[in-house]
Amino acid sequence: MKILCKAEYERELARTRDERMAWWRDARFGMFVHYGLYSQEGRHEWLQSFENVPKEEYEEFAKTFNPKPGCCREWAKLAKAAGMKYMVLTTRHHEGFSLWDSKINPYNSMNACGRDIVREFVDACREFDLKIGFYTSLMDWHHPDGWRCAFDNEARRRFLDYIEMLNTELLTFYGKIDILWYDVSNPMQGWEGWDSLARNQRLRALQPHIIINNRSALDEDFSTPEENIAATQRDWEACMTFNRISWGYIDPEQARPYCYTAQQIIDMLATCASEGGNLLLNIGPAPDGSVPEDAIEPLTTVGKWLEANGEAVYGKKKRISSWIDFKCSGVSRVSRDSKYVYLWMRIWPKGGKMGLGGFIEAPKSVTYLDGTPIDFEHRGHRILLKNLPQAHPDKTAAVTVIRLEYGEEAPFRFASYYPQHWGGEDFAGENKI
Repeated sequence: MKILCKAEYERELARTRDERMAWWRDARFGMFVHYGLYSQEGRHEWLQSFENVPKEEYEEFAKTFNPKPGCCREWAKLAKAAGMKYMVLTTRHHEGFSLWDSKINPYNSMNACGRDIVREFVDACREFDLKIGFYTSLMDWHHPDGWRCAFDNEARRRFLDYIEMLNTELLTFYGKIDILWYDVSNPMQGWEGWDSLARNQRLRALQPHIIINNRSALDEDFSTPEENIAATQRDWEACMTFNRISWGYIDPEQARPYCYTAQQIIDMLATCASEGGNLLLNIGPAPDGSVPEDAIEPLTTVGKWLEANGEAVYGKKKRISSWIDFKCSGVSRVSRDSKYVYLWMRIWPKGGKMGLGGFIEAPKSVTYLDGTPIDFEHRGHRILLKNLPQAHPDKTAAVTVIRLEYGEEAPFRFASYYPQHWGGEDFAGENKI
């Protein structure tokens, strides 16, 4: 096949991106699964490197690698219950152990325990109607050329061929795959050293609809802020550990104090929905592949909340800058599509009333998501909510979503009487009531 130059390649990606990314932009929420030999020790997925474990000693973990039957189905069932729309599995982490029946890499799960975990993962995703993502590491601590490639040209060629053959297997053996999720382009620097431009074109030829992240040292389709929900001007996905300690398995009882609550996960989803990004939230399965106990209750609660409030999360949303997000109310978050503004009420007001500052135009209606109307008055660039219930209406996670209808024709503008801090349009002194 003809390999395009970088500028031509990027133009071609731009031409097809909206179609390829449409499902991903609607999805908003996915599950990351970090599972490998490191899971058995329960300290960290970088155990081999951090603890300087000799390769021969680390290989012993392959002899005891024995996931229980149905573990991948357990992951997918929880992802579906949590309201997630896609999953990404570490098919081969930096340790170099492949979780599939690789013909290129004998250091794999089929040789270790007679199981193709990637096949089981793919089947589980399809059973629960989840899009499928394959994480693939560029860095490899096990392959003999994984370090020599940085300074030995022959080693570099061997290693690049190896990396491409592994990913060719992944994109050939399992039918349609939706995401190729690269990680850690070390030890070489830049896409040139990794030959990413040519390799990615050849891999895309195998799966023309696929989307690829930015960690092969090319921008590709979306950026991946890690452990930080930080919007970018392009499509972005924040990948987050569940406990802010490790991507791999650690003891749930010890990890629980560090884990996200349902409310914190919902708050992360609010940021993603308001700023045009996705949340890829990780679990690190136990040595036998079981879902860690500390993740089950929070994710199940989030799923129940999304059943009632998913309208404010899923689908195409217009970006709202973070300063507006807190400008109308210090206790709410905001997301918006072409017709509605959604206020995510984290703290419920006392006294049955509340003001929302800065709305120049009156909404057509204010309701809960089930359509129940809320009394309101628009007065002086404020929306005054009236006759609210005394207790939080949302009994699942105490985050109630209020929907303001504006419609596609009506502009949605925002202003403050106090531009000293916010800037923007100056309405100070006008129509104060």
